[in-house]
Amino acid sequence: MKKLLQIVGPGLLFASMAIGTSHLVLSTKAGAQYGWVMIIPIVLANILKYPFFEFGVRYTHVTEKTLIEGYQNLGRKYLWLYAFITVVSVFTILAALYVVTAGLFMNLFKVSNVGINTVTLALFAFISLLLIIGRYRFLEVSLKFVVSILFLALITTTIVVIHKGQVVPIADFEAPKIFNEVGVLFLIGLVGWMPTAVEASGWVSMWSMEKLKSLSEKPSLTATLNEFNLGYFLTALLAVFFLIIGWMTLYGTGTELSGNAVLFADQVVGMFTLHIGSWAYILIAVAAFATMFSTCMTAHDAVSRVSLDVLAKLYPTYKGFTIKSAFAITVVLLAVINWMVIALFSGNMANLVALATFVSFVMAPLIGWMNLRTVTSDDVQARYKPSSALRILAYVGMIFLAAFALYYCWIILI
Repeated sequence: MKKLLQIVGPGLLFASMAIGTSHLVLSTKAGAQYGWVMIIPIVLANILKYPFFEFGVRYTHVTEKTLIEGYQNLGRKYLWLYAFITVVSVFTILAALYVVTAGLFMNLFKVSNVGINTVTLALFAFISLLLIIGRYRFLEVSLKFVVSILFLALITTTIVVIHKGQVVPIADFEAPKIFNEVGVLFLIGLVGWMPTAVEASGWVSMWSMEKLKSLSEKPSLTATLNEFNLGYFLTALLAVFFLIIGWMTLYGTGTELSGNAVLFADQVVGMFTLHIGSWAYILIAVAAFATMFSTCMTAHDAVSRVSLDVLAKLYPTYKGFTIKSAFAITVVLLAVINWMVIALFSGNMANLVALATFVSFVMAPLIGWMNLRTVTSDDVQARYKPSSALRILAYVGMIFLAAFALYYCWIILI
C-alpha cells in the first residue's frame, strides 16, 4: 500500500479529468431522464474502453516513450491524425469545461453582477497561473484532496438518497423511450464521453511520463497498472453514484435539467441538498465546483502537454517547442484561444461541442486500434505486452465503438 501511495499520479489525474462533464452532467441526466436502466451503457462503456487507456500507461512505463511517439513510429500519417483530433479539442473541449465550471462558481458564490464571460476569463487566468507555477507536482498533490472530498460527498449523498427511497413519480408520468432519435443521441453521447474520449489515452501517457521523471526509482509495471486501475475503478464507481442520485431524486418528477450552466449548477446542488439537508448546501456546492475545477486543471494541463509533444514530433528541427518556457506559453495561448471561442461563439457553443463530439466518436475506433498496434509493436518486449484476454477485450471495444460511430454518422448525416 505504501508503494502504491508513492506512485499515485496518472490514475488519479485520469479520475479527476474524467469526473467532470461526463459524470456531473451526463450521468446525472441519464438517471434523471431514463432511470436505473442507464447503468448498463455506463458500465459497458467503462469496461470496453478500459484497454485503450491501459495500453497508454503500459506503453509509456515499458518504453519510457509517450503514445504520441508510438503513433509516430507507426507512421507519420497517424501522428497527423492525432494532431487533427488535438486541434479540434483545443478549440472546443476546454471552452465547454470552463463554461460549466464558471456556472458552478457563480452558483456557489451567488455572483450575479458580472457575466459568465468575465468569470471564465478569471478562471482561465487563475488556473493558467497554477499550472505554470506548480506544474505536474502541484496538480498531483492538490487533486488527492479534491478527489477524496468528492468521493466522500458522493458516497454520503448516495447512501442518503437510497435510504430515503426514490421520489414518487407524478401521476401522468410516462417513461421516455430510449430507442428513438432523442434517446439514441443521448445514449451515444453518454457512451462516447464515458468515462472520457478515447484520445485522452494520449493524455494519460503524458502524465505517466511526467510521473516517471519525478521518481527516483522506477516502480514495477504491476504497481504502475494497479495505481491506474484504482483511478479507473473510482471513475466508473462515481459515474454510477451520479446516476443513482439523478434517478432517485428526479426520475419521474417531470423536472428537466437546464442546458444553461448557471441554472444547471443550481439544480444539481439543490438536488443533493434536498436529501441531505440545507446545512450541507455549502459542502456540496464546494464539492461540485471542485470537481469541475479539477477537470479544467487536468484537461488544460493535458492538452498543453500533448499539443507541445505533437508539434515537437511534427517539426523536430524547430527547437522552440523544447525550451523551458514552451509549456507556460502553451498554457496561456490555450487560455486565450478558448476564452475567445467562448466570447465570440457563445451562441454557437453547442455546434462547436457537436463538432468535437462527431470527430471524437468517428475517430475513437481508429485511436483504439492505434493504441493496440503501438503496445504490441517491437517497442514493447514480449513479456510486457498485454494478455490475450485484454487484446480480445480491445477488439470487442473497437467493434462496439465502430458500431456507435457508424450509427451516430447515420443519424447526423442522413
